[in-house]
Amino acid sequence: METESEPYVRLATLRQLHQVMADMNTARSLADTLQTVADGVVNGLGYELACVNLVRPDGDLVVAAFSGNAAAEALITGRVGPRDDWDRRLGMGEHWGDLVFIPHTEGWVLDDDDVPQWYTDGPAPRFEDEWHPSDRLFAPMWTPGASDGRRGELLGVVSVDRPRNGRRPGAWGREALQMYAFQAAIAISNARLRANMQRALVRLERDQQALRASEESFRQAFEYAPSGMAIAEMGGDQHGRILRTNDALCRLLGRPASAMRRYSFSDLVHQEDVGTLLRTSAEGGRAELRLARRDGTYVWVSLRNSVVADAADGPRFLLTHVEDIEERKRRELQLAHRASHDSLTGLPNSAELRARLSARLCRRPASAHAGDLDSLDAAYGHPVYDLGGHGFDFRPGEAAYDTYDHHVHTVAPEDDRDDGMKGLAVLFCDLDGFKSINDRFGHNAGDAVLIEVARRLSNGVRDGDTVARLGGDEFVILADGLGRADAQDLAVRLRNEIIQPIRAEGRAVRVGASFGIGWAHCGMTADEVLKSADERMYVEKRSRPKQHRRAG
Repeated sequence: METESEPYVRLATLRQLHQVMADMNTARSLADTLQTVADGVVNGLGYELACVNLVRPDGDLVVAAFSGNAAAEALITGRVGPRDDWDRRLGMGEHWGDLVFIPHTEGWVLDDDDVPQWYTDGPAPRFEDEWHPSDRLFAPMWTPGASDGRRGELLGVVSVDRPRNGRRPGAWGREALQMYAFQAAIAISNARLRANMQRALVRLERDQQALRASEESFRQAFEYAPSGMAIAEMGGDQHGRILRTNDALCRLLGRPASAMRRYSFSDLVHQEDVGTLLRTSAEGGRAELRLARRDGTYVWVSLRNSVVADAADGPRFLLTHVEDIEERKRRELQLAHRASHDSLTGLPNSAELRARLSARLCRRPASAHAGDLDSLDAAYGHPVYDLGGHGFDFRPGEAAYDTYDHHVHTVAPEDDRDDGMKGLAVLFCDLDGFKSINDRFGHNAGDAVLIEVARRLSNGVRDGDTVARLGGDEFVILADGLGRADAQDLAVRLRNEIIQPIRAEGRAVRVGASFGIGWAHCGMTADEVLKSADERMYVEKRSRPKQHRRAG
């Protein structure tokens, strides 16, 4: 029974519509939800055909679900309609609330657009509200709008066709289809949200698995690395404090992991290498230095730092890789020692002697002063610059190195006077009678003599003095802070040590020694100083009777 204001609706129809909406909101996936929406139009609203067109990310609409005709479903499912054509359709015809009805009298203009559609046959309508096969009815689905009642974005369009009663829907049918499209939009939005959440959960789980795998890989790489590894704090009051070490580093330094956490690398580094550590950049720096072992010894290591972030905005840590380079350093030091020391006696060689002597001298004589610069310019052939009164030989454009900032001129005691002045004495020693030992007893005996003479000379000087072998049977002693009498006394003492019998190849032999004493002072070169001492040695040698030279 119907009235003018309210149609009579059977309870069974309402129950069926309620069940359709319930199924629509409980579908397990987006695809199931879309198909349930299409099936609900056919099963609950009394239409023979229904199509769900879903808006894609690019704005066009794709046929996502179809219900009521398997042939039509196979024909158009998955096809895409341009958004412009859809907007034209939704903007024409009759608007029944949110519904759009395009009667067959206007539908012919849509035959040439690219919206996927199907065609049904049937007789022409016999009365005014009878459904025509070319009539079109669209139910747009809008996302929930703002609180002021405005529409949201277009989610899709439900197309319906062929009402089972053969008539255009009345007021109740229109209201039911409009409400159904509204509920379908909510169900599809929720299904999309669930799908996005499921994908996000899958990605999150995958990322977490990857993170756990990465953390485990890092842990194993850290713990079982063959070289030392450490993690230290970066920044703050505890900057540099060691947080974690691996077994290799603990074994290298002979310290347990619990004890290592009480230190930073600045606590363990050798005092001479503190500057090297401080100059090392915290972010990616590298240095070679010595670290203290538990037994008080030191080991050479290559220390390399990398910055590791705990999270995107989390704290940063310092990952330090420590490699044992003790053997390489030992070889380097051995090579450097061989390059600068005599292979037979172990004394500094000629090159090392000249380097040590040159390091004490500058080009400007100690007696020069600011008023003498013009004469020095003429002597050197270019301007000499007075840097702090030192008068070093720097040409224009050359750097004045900090090495000489605190240089003290080397001066020599005055000739034939003992006024208390002390200087750098250079004692040139030449062995007497050494050639006859080589000729009579062989080179092995000669080498034994040289080794013993080197030992006696080294034992006869002070710590800090230099004993070097120039080559053959020539030795040089650098002794700083001596007066003329002191230097002469040293020469006598050393000569008395040398003339004592030497055991060589099972026999006792004796050699003598002649000493020449020269004095180094600024303004001389190393070769000039050595030549001066060499000449004085020959003067001393020729002044002694020949028969006394071998035995001293």
